[in-house]
Amino acid sequence: MKHSNTPAKLLLSLGTAPLLVALVGSKVLATLMQEIGQTTEELFRGDRLPVLKIAPKDEEG
Repeated sequence: MKHSNTPAKLLLSLGTAPLLVALVGSKVLATLMQEIGQTTEELFRGDRLPVLKIAPKDEEG
């Protein structure tokens, strides 16, 4: 009877490592995506972009 739950323990031990890798990987991926989002927000905010001075066109025809 001791050998009947050995396959279950083996499957559990084999399934633990991929689950932990997936959890840690998803946390790293979420952090990376948040940093990318903050970087693009800074880029599109306009603080680092030059102000373009566009002269209005005369609409005389």
